Amino acid sequence: MTQDLEATTEAMFPRLGAAAIERLLRFGRRRSARPGEILFEVGEPARSLFVLLEGRIEVVSPRPEGELIIRSLEPGEFTGEVATLLGRPALARARAASDCEVIELDHAQLRRILDTDAEVGEVFMRAFAQRRAALVARGLGDAVLIGSKHSADSLRLREFITRTGHPFTYLDVDRDRGVQELLDHFHVGTAEIPVLLQCRHPALRNPSNAEVADALGFNPVLAEKDVHDLVVVGAGPAGLAAAVYGASEGLDVLVVDSSAPGGQAGSSSRIENYLGFPDGISGQDLTQRALLQAQKFGAQVAVARQVRRLSCGRRPFAVELANGTRAYGRSFLIATGAAYRRPACGRLASFEGRGVYYGATHVEAQVCGGEEVAIVGAGNSAGQATVFLAAHARQIHVLVRGEGLTDNMSRYLIARIESAPNVTLRSRTEVIEVDGGDYLERVTWRDARTSRTETRDVRHLFLMTGAVPNTAWLERCVQLDEKGFVKTGRDLSAEELATGQWPLRRPPYPLETSIPGVFAVGDVRSGSVKRVASAVGEGSIAVQFVHAFLAE
Repeated sequence: MTQDLEATTEAMFPRLGAAAIERLLRFGRRRSARPGEILFEVGEPARSLFVLLEGRIEVVSPRPEGELIIRSLEPGEFTGEVATLLGRPALARARAASDCEVIELDHAQLRRILDTDAEVGEVFMRAFAQRRAALVARGLGDAVLIGSKHSADSLRLREFITRTGHPFTYLDVDRDRGVQELLDHFHVGTAEIPVLLQCRHPALRNPSNAEVADALGFNPVLAEKDVHDLVVVGAGPAGLAAAVYGASEGLDVLVVDSSAPGGQAGSSSRIENYLGFPDGISGQDLTQRALLQAQKFGAQVAVARQVRRLSCGRRPFAVELANGTRAYGRSFLIATGAAYRRPACGRLASFEGRGVYYGATHVEAQVCGGEEVAIVGAGNSAGQATVFLAAHARQIHVLVRGEGLTDNMSRYLIARIESAPNVTLRSRTEVIEVDGGDYLERVTWRDARTSRTETRDVRHLFLMTGAVPNTAWLERCVQLDEKGFVKTGRDLSAEELATGQWPLRRPPYPLETSIPGVFAVGDVRSGSVKRVASAVGEGSIAVQFVHAFLAE
């Protein structure tokens, strides 16, 4: 692994020049470290970054069989990765391997450097991102998830941790040797999987996403006395764009999401029509870049925090979370997106995560490799899933209710689907029944032209059709259209504004709801264009109107 890391040394382990080090001395403190001194430890908050001036520092990953050396730092190099930026538990151990002289920069000093020194800040951020990517790719972290490919909760946790960008090792009880010995060591029965093992923490047996987020230190501590300039509900492309622009312009921004960052876009295997990425970019990569960018500017992001409702009785408004806490804001941005519509099949819900999926990532691809797959949907998400899974599945059936794909899918995706030998397009077809035991085993669909039904041994069904807005939590605080999407700006009639008791002489700003200072962007907004680029644009534009509202 050390040889692999050496291939990307320049990006991950740059050497600071004398001028940069001189500037850093104005921020941090110079100190000595004796041989064997631990500068930071796995599982403990990464409170400081160390720039090595003299000597040698070893960065290692503790393993049951002994330490794995990640990097031996030389003068001019520095420690740290994303956990250092966020003050989260460190994922590696740093130890002085000789007498050392270092510059120690605490969390606040690192933040000031990023804000005031663009050149050094860029070096730090590039290295942090590259190092985190390497840790994720190699599963080097403080967490081990033990699960089974037959467990819906194992799939849930794998997806959640993967989408947060946290490195972890996954072990499958049905495939990996030595797992039973590990379970016995922690006194965990196979009926209790999935289980999360972490340094210095008790084993978590089938934890919720929120419990995992707390255990791995994902979330900031929310103080209810704080009133944020902007509270963003939803960390998809629209919400993250608003966080980036808001925080970079000096707003105190809090982002809350019920799951992991990225929304539906985060589960896209590859987005090829997003501006600036001619080779395409996965939804996961796009999300992680946007998340790191927002956090770089100081936005707080809380994941796996279910929002119960928007409390809009009196200002400051608040969002009430499922854990009983409240987050207050001077302005709010609704960016909760939309969910895929479920077909009217009796047993569908019982197979979710057990053969029925709503996203096609590398996790699902591993589960359905070499098997027969059905994908329902005619939009770009379904097209991206089809193209991606065609490289893994033996046979794919694409089921669409219309005559074909041209109405809603990009042409480049249609061309690839038409050229894939293992993909069959079934137009005017819909799923009418799913069946199986503990897991999905059969899918029945019907051709609307002939009324003929067909049942096939399909154990993996991907649903990517329609859009149901995630607006139930709003509890009639803002005006919705007939389908439940949030109405904004000029779409709000005089009657609707009067019903909502609009208190201002001015009309709502574009993207503003029927309540002043509450905005809606992305797929949740009535009349929005269902594209990633559009969501990003709306999220960034909304910040302009937030500033105008806060100045009133």
